[in-house]
Amino acid sequence: MSSTAPTAPAAPDSPLARRIAELDLEALRTRFRDNDEFIAIPGFMPAAGLEPLLAALPALEPRIHRNFIPGHKKGGSTSRYDLDAVAPAYPAFYNDPALLDFLRRLTGQDLKICPPDDPHTYALYYYTEPGDHIGWHYDTSYYKGSRYTILLGLVDDSSCRLEWELHREDVGRETVHGGTALSPGMLVVFNGDKLWHRVTPAAAGDRRVALTLEYVTSHAMHPLRRFVSNMKDAIAYFGFRQVFARGARR
Repeated sequence: MSSTAPTAPAAPDSPLARRIAELDLEALRTRFRDNDEFIAIPGFMPAAGLEPLLAALPALEPRIHRNFIPGHKKGGSTSRYDLDAVAPAYPAFYNDPALLDFLRRLTGQDLKICPPDDPHTYALYYYTEPGDHIGWHYDTSYYKGSRYTILLGLVDDSSCRLEWELHREDVGRETVHGGTALSPGMLVVFNGDKLWHRVTPAAAGDRRVALTLEYVTSHAMHPLRRFVSNMKDAIAYFGFRQVFARGARR
């Protein structure tokens, strides 16, 4: 199966396609460029589009992998392999031609879907226990090209905030600090190598579930960088069994 194009035909009358048609793309592109390839779009995903994603969450609960790296992150994750196995609404959303076309036009890049052996292609992040968080970081691309991260809010009964610093590496510009709750339906798009960001700690009783998607401009990756990427995903997100047993799934 090709990993460079969506696998299903577009649904021109889908809630997502209709929502995208309503957006002022040129204004969004200008904002994205002015913010050094970052944008947050509240209400991007209509309720009807969220429904199949939310309906799949109970089946995924037993598959959540908890992780803890002192001083950096604590939380739960499910990889694309689990989503492929029990929640087909997620790969369908990732591969939606309307979404990919929108992201290509927004970024101005010939974005590609990730290879089938990348567990971070689409994944869920859970902030459901006190102190769940992730510290300041970049979404570093281990591919030879750029990696774009897309976040979609699913559940946000929490005090967590996505916080960021824009233009941090540009000595000619003042760093801009910002933050937002990732409300259900909000879409955040950014170049992973450019956005310094974090998620603030969850409090007791909080529940936050976010979908992350990854698109790239090149599939090329040096074998050593592939190993480093896999180790990062195994330790910090999905566990060794999920990441290194992938060969048996193909």
